[in-house]
Amino acid sequence: MTKQKKKFYITTSLAYTNLAPHIGFALEVIQVDALARYHRFLGEDVFFLTGTDEHGQKIAKAAQEAGKEPKEFCDEISNEFRKLKEVLNLSNDDFIRTTDQRRHWPVVKKVWLKLKENGDIYKKKYKGLYCIGCEAFITKKDLVDGKCIHHQKKPEAVEEENYFFRLSKYSKKIEKTIEKDEIKIIPESRKKEMLNFVKQGLEDISFSRPRKDLKWGIPVQDDNTQTIYVWADALTNYLSALDYNKNSNKFKKYWPADVHCLGKDIQKFHCLIWPGILLSLKLSLPKTIFVHGFITVSGQKMSKSLGNVIDPFELVRKYGADAVRYFLLREIPPTEDGDFTYQKFEGRYNSDLAKGLGNLVARVITLATKFKVKSEKLKVAVKNQKVINDTWKRYRRALDEFKFNEALVSIWELISFCDKYIEKERPWEKSKKQKEVIGNLLSTIGEIAKLLKPFLPETSEKILKQIETKKSRPLFPRI
Repeated sequence: MTKQKKKFYITTSLAYTNLAPHIGFALEVIQVDALARYHRFLGEDVFFLTGTDEHGQKIAKAAQEAGKEPKEFCDEISNEFRKLKEVLNLSNDDFIRTTDQRRHWPVVKKVWLKLKENGDIYKKKYKGLYCIGCEAFITKKDLVDGKCIHHQKKPEAVEEENYFFRLSKYSKKIEKTIEKDEIKIIPESRKKEMLNFVKQGLEDISFSRPRKDLKWGIPVQDDNTQTIYVWADALTNYLSALDYNKNSNKFKKYWPADVHCLGKDIQKFHCLIWPGILLSLKLSLPKTIFVHGFITVSGQKMSKSLGNVIDPFELVRKYGADAVRYFLLREIPPTEDGDFTYQKFEGRYNSDLAKGLGNLVARVITLATKFKVKSEKLKVAVKNQKVINDTWKRYRRALDEFKFNEALVSIWELISFCDKYIEKERPWEKSKKQKEVIGNLLSTIGEIAKLLKPFLPETSEKILKQIETKKSRPLFPRI
C-alpha cells in the first residue's frame, strides 16, 4: 500500500479589487509560490490558493468613480490579478472570487447559519467609528491624531442596527492558542502585538451592515435588510475553495490551512476574528500565520496620489519574471518593510543575476563544451560535495523559517565558492584534473539549478537544459 503524501495547504490573503495589482501583492503571492514549490519539492501534496476580495463600500465607491457597475468593475480588476499567474510564473492550484455565487456564497451562508445556530450571532443597535479603508469599525486605540493608522483618514461616526458576532466569548481561548503557538504567528514581534491586543479582552464585532447603506455584498440569509460584513465574507474563502458546504473530500484532505500569508495591515482579522469564527464552527485552526511588511518606494509609502505605484506587469516586461521574483525575495526582508528603487533593482540584477549566476553558468557550459566533458559520468569531489550538503542544510532551515533572503544568500555563497574554485583550479589550462574539475562544476551548477527552482523556476529549467545540451545562452543579459 502506498504511503499517503503529507498535505500542505497554503494561501495568500485575498487581493482587494479597488485597485489594479501592484508590487505589494506581487511580493505576497511570490512568497507563497516559493513556499508552495518548496513543499512540492519535499514530496508533499500542496494546495495553493489565491484570489480576490470583491465586496464592500470601498469597491462600490471605486466602481462608481470609474463610471462602472460594481460587477463589471470587479470582473476587470479580478482578471488582472488572475493574469499574475502567467506573468509572475505562479503555481497556484485555485483562484477564488468572493463574487462567485456558485462556489463562495453557499459557504458564506452556511457559516452564517452555523454561527447563528451556535448562539454566536445576535442583533443590536450600535454607534461607532467606521473606516472605509479597513472596511471595519475601529476604536480610538486604532487612531493617531484622529486618523486611521493605516489609511490616514478620519473614520465616519456611524449609528445603526447590525448583527454582531460574539467574539468576546472566545477571547481567552484565542489568547491561549496564540500564547502556546497552536497558531504560530511569524514573526515573534507580530505574535507579541496580537497578544497585547487580545489580553485587553476582545469585544463582540459588527458582522453586518444595513443593506440600504451597503448593497454591494452578500445578503444575510434570513434577513434581506442586512448585508454580511465584508470580512465575515472574505475570510470564509479559505473554506469555500475546499467546498466546505459539501463536506467534500477536498475539505477533509486539506483543512486546516498550514500557512496563511498576509500583510501586517490585516493581521488582526486573521489572528483574532478568524480563529473566533473557526472556534464557533468547531473547526481546526490554521497552523501558521505568516505576516509580511510593506514595500515603500524610495522611502515613501506607495500611493496613487503620489504616482509612485509600481506595476508588476511593467517590471516583468522590462526585466523578466525571474528577475522580479529574485529582487522581491532577496532584497525585501520577509517580515519587515523593504524599499524599492529602480537603482536597487538594476544593481541587484547586474551584480547577482548577470554577473554572479549568469556569468558562472556561461563559463562552466563553455568549458564543458570546449573540452567535451559529460557531467553524468563524473563524481563530485568530496570537498565540493560537503559544501553542497552544507548549502542544502542552511537552505532548508531558512525556508522552514520563511527566511527567503537567507535561503538565497546560501545559494549565492555556493555560486561564489564555484567562482573561487575556477580561479584556483584554472580548468582552461590542460592538466590531469581538467575534466574532473569541469565535471565538478557541472554537477554543482546542476545543484544550484535545483536550489533555485522555488525562487527562479524558469532560470532553473534553463540551467538544467544548458547542462544537458552544452549550449550556452545568456541567462540575464547585463543592463
